[in-house]
Amino acid sequence: MSEREPAFVIVTGMSGAGRSTAAKALEDLGWFVIDNLPPGLLFAMAEEAGRVKLAADKVAAVVDVRSLAFTTDLSAAIEELDGRGVAVRVVFLEAGDEELVRRFESVRRPHPLQGDGRLVDGIARERGILRDVRANADLVIDTSNLNVHELRGKIVAFFGGEDRPGLRVNVVSFGFKYGLPVDADLVVDCRFLPNPHWVPELRPMNGLDTPVREYVLGQPGAKELLDAYEEVVGIIAAGYSREGKSYATLAVGCTGGKHRSVAMAEQIAGRLRDKGGMDVQVSHRDVGRE
Repeated sequence: MSEREPAFVIVTGMSGAGRSTAAKALEDLGWFVIDNLPPGLLFAMAEEAGRVKLAADKVAAVVDVRSLAFTTDLSAAIEELDGRGVAVRVVFLEAGDEELVRRFESVRRPHPLQGDGRLVDGIARERGILRDVRANADLVIDTSNLNVHELRGKIVAFFGGEDRPGLRVNVVSFGFKYGLPVDADLVVDCRFLPNPHWVPELRPMNGLDTPVREYVLGQPGAKELLDAYEEVVGIIAAGYSREGKSYATLAVGCTGGKHRSVAMAEQIAGRLRDKGGMDVQVSHRDVGRE
C-alpha cells in the first residue's frame, strides 16, 4: 500500500433503498465495484485495488446488514482502512417505511431481517442496527421520492466529475407540510416571508418564475437571510473540508415547497457557485406536488 491510498467508497443503507442502483451507476462511471462484500474483507479489497493500481477514487464496495455483527465489523474495517492510510467515504441510502414496504411488496420478496415476523418488523430491526452507521455517514441520500433514473442522476452528480471543487453541495427546496428531507445537513426556514400563495396572480406560479422570485426577494429580511446564510455556509464548508466531509445537503423550506423555498434555494445555490470552492447542485423536491 502507498503512503496515502485513493479514497475508498462504501455504499450501504436500508434494504430496498437503492444500493444496487447506486452500484450500477458507479460501474457505469468506470468504478470498480464489488457487491455484498462482508465488512471484514474491506481492507483486503482495498489492498488488492492498490496492488493492481486501480484508478484513484474509483473503488467502491456495497455492504449490507445481513451479518449480525455488521456495525462492529464495519466500524473496525473503517478504522483499519483509515489507520493504513486509506481515505474512506461512506454513502448511506435510505427511504421511509411506507416506501420500503411498497417496494418489497412490488417484488414479492421478504425483508432479509424479518424472519418469521412482518415486513415492518424487519425494516424496524434493520433501521435500529444501522442507526450509528447513518449518523457517521459522509453522504446520506433519501430515495423515498426518487425513481431509479433520479437516483442514478444523484450518484453521477456526486461522483461523476474528477476535476470538481472539494465540497459537493446539494441545495434542495421542500415543503414543511410534506416533511423534512431526512438527508439534510442544514435546514433554512423561509416561512417568515410573506407567502405568494395569497397573491392571486402569483398563486399558479412557482419560485422559478420571475414575478414570484422578485416578490420573494423584495420582502424585508430576504436579502439579510441570504447574506447571513452565505457567511454561515462558508464557515461550515471550511469545517467540513477540514474534517474530510465531501458532501452536504442544504434544505430550504417553506409551507408547500412551491414559492418561497424555491426562489431562495435558487439564490443560495447561485451565491455558493459564485463563491467558488464548491460543486453546487439544486433541486426542488415538492414543486408540482400540490
